[in-house]
Amino acid sequence: MNIVSVEVKNDSIGGYLAYPESQTGPGVLVIQEWWGLVPHIRSVVDRLAKAGFVALAVDHYRGIETTEPDEAQKLMMGLKVAAAGADIAAGAQFLLSRPEVSGKSVGTIGFCMGGGLSVLAPTVSEHITAAVAFYPAMPWPDFHPDWELFTGKAVMIHKAESDEAHAGPVIAECQQEIESHGGKVIVFEYPNSHHAFFNDDRPEVFNVEHSQLAWGRSVEFLNQELR
Repeated sequence: MNIVSVEVKNDSIGGYLAYPESQTGPGVLVIQEWWGLVPHIRSVVDRLAKAGFVALAVDHYRGIETTEPDEAQKLMMGLKVAAAGADIAAGAQFLLSRPEVSGKSVGTIGFCMGGGLSVLAPTVSEHITAAVAFYPAMPWPDFHPDWELFTGKAVMIHKAESDEAHAGPVIAECQQEIESHGGKVIVFEYPNSHHAFFNDDRPEVFNVEHSQLAWGRSVEFLNQELR
């Protein structure tokens, strides 16, 4: 594990980096929920490293973390998608600059807000070719990605049943755009699941069975796409 600095244009942001036991593997970016770069997200970085990846989470909030939903919502709504995209692109470039990272492209995995950003990630960098999105939230109606950049790339989406009413139509729209521009989309639905079912720091919504199934599918997908 390393605390690192990632250069983004004329700025630098913090990041949390972990290596597999072998010290080499494909690179994967972990994209935070609306809470910030909190312990749960750092634990995902560590889990990916144990699964054989060089994993990195960049700090989109520049040091701010919260456990309060109202503050988290304000932070998310204040996040500029273009700026987050620049962070993600810089994170991908950072990973590919590391001698420990194998391959010529990287993947992403994100949750909630980070899930939405993960869906968009292949449109912000040619070096991101595979994306995993857990219960994606995409509260940026004025942002219009260049879906053509998804050609030849792939995304896996894990849907929470509780999100269907508001997130279902957005996910369907993204799927149509991605597939019509030559990308691949895999969508899994989890019956009786709640938003954030993967977050084991939130026992009120965490589901062991769903989280284990989704994690196994995600690791298999990232291995297939990146190795």
